[in-house]
Amino acid sequence: MNPIDNQKYVSDEYIARINRVIDYIELHIDRSLTLDELAIIANFSKYHFHRIFYSIIGETLFQFIQRIRIEKAASLLISQPKKSITEISYECGFMNPSSFARKFKNYFGVSATLWRSEYRQNRDLSKTKSNMRKVVSNDSKDALRSSWYIEHVGQSQIWRLLMNNEERTVEVKELSEMTVAYVRYVGPYKGDSELFESLYQKLFSWAGPRNLLHSSDAKSLVIYHDNPEITEETKLRISVCITIPEDTVVDGDIGKMKVAGGKYALAKFILTAADFEEAWKWVYGTWLPESGYAPDDRPCFELYLKDCNLPEGKMSVNICVPVKPL
Repeated sequence: MNPIDNQKYVSDEYIARINRVIDYIELHIDRSLTLDELAIIANFSKYHFHRIFYSIIGETLFQFIQRIRIEKAASLLISQPKKSITEISYECGFMNPSSFARKFKNYFGVSATLWRSEYRQNRDLSKTKSNMRKVVSNDSKDALRSSWYIEHVGQSQIWRLLMNNEERTVEVKELSEMTVAYVRYVGPYKGDSELFESLYQKLFSWAGPRNLLHSSDAKSLVIYHDNPEITEETKLRISVCITIPEDTVVDGDIGKMKVAGGKYALAKFILTAADFEEAWKWVYGTWLPESGYAPDDRPCFELYLKDCNLPEGKMSVNICVPVKPL
């Protein structure tokens, strides 16, 4: 079953309820989750909730929870190298390490230990998954170090890097928690500018009549809930969002959630729709490994900046990655 096609025929209210359940699962993935508990969150009878969930998502509730747990563990094995595999297994809601080890190997085809060690050698998840090895050139690292300098402004650190005669800026700073309204999409999204336009159109059509777009503090962002190098393309989840007052009431398939505050690296780019993949690769493959930071366990997102002076087709955007010291 393709959940993307199926959602075309499901009411907005059903989708909103299932999205609430998914948000709840992610916030409580470290503990046991019951059908009764999740059916209450969805406001469906437990006798029907499981079937409704499957009809919309294309996975049973159990399959979805297990997949989210395993994929989260795979990401944590990379982003938190100081944590033991046992600690990560409990953090992701597995009852014991042996169960985690078995399920991880069944899902990825390699052990958690090998997954982590392969990444340390490759620093590339796509190659880790295919069990390939690649040594990162020390020459490229030295060239990177010699081309940047760091400023300290208040509590923030700002990297200024000269790459191919182009200055790039990465600022590490504390961001406050944000309340956002969102429209969620599940499925492939790479390079699909029409998809993002349609999602924003739906969100803005809801927000405009409620005077939520005119505030000078309003922000527009896209949250990526899954790592595209781990999760199957058809199961990737994104949320197109705008910031809203905390007490805003949402309805239909417009959801509401909190974006966690904390320390983030904000890499600023001027991009066309075709440039985003390379920008993300640069942040994760070039800046992050030499920054002294590691990704933290919060979703990353794109924060769109208002700039009326850009030519048509160009966007000013901060790629925001949650970070913590290595």
